[in-house]
Amino acid sequence: MRRESHERLFFDTEFRLVSESDSGALLRHFLAALAYRTQKALRGAPDDFGDFDPGSKVRTPRELLRHMTSVLGYARSFFRGGTYRPEALPSLEDEVQRFHSMLADLSTHLANDDPSTGISHEQMLQGPFADAMTHAGQLAMLRRFHGAPVPPENFVAANIDAANIGPAQPDPHSPDDEWPEAPEGEEV
Repeated sequence: MRRESHERLFFDTEFRLVSESDSGALLRHFLAALAYRTQKALRGAPDDFGDFDPGSKVRTPRELLRHMTSVLGYARSFFRGGTYRPEALPSLEDEVQRFHSMLADLSTHLANDDPSTGISHEQMLQGPFADAMTHAGQLAMLRRFHGAPVPPENFVAANIDAANIGPAQPDPHSPDDEWPEAPEGEEV
């Protein structure tokens, strides 16, 4: 198979050489993993979690989710142009819906192989997408600080599907057998 000289190649997670056009599918899977991990951090959270203030000027979970949407909106601007600076919404649930709408919009651009201006897929991954995933981990950490930690699981076995980037994510497929840090009375 001869490839066009302008087509960029890289290695995927199984060290297979793939073209940049295949990277859109990998990025869509990454967005689905982001949706899954974000919902894992939010699933079963106490009602007051969205406005939990851990102090030291750390963002609340609601503010953090708005920031995640903003970072992804920045990524979307490379497809659409313009800028994206979302106003605060009144509740965590409203922020969750807007976040997943942004994921859907980005995933659609990638699925349609829409051209992006000024950024490669690799840069999109290392920049705004990785930034948003970092913040999903921060949401999970804030759950622990709030006194309602997130149960551990083996994410390799998680049921992540690029077609499902909405808030209705599946339950853990492979929860850890042990949870030494579990709150009293909690089990895996």
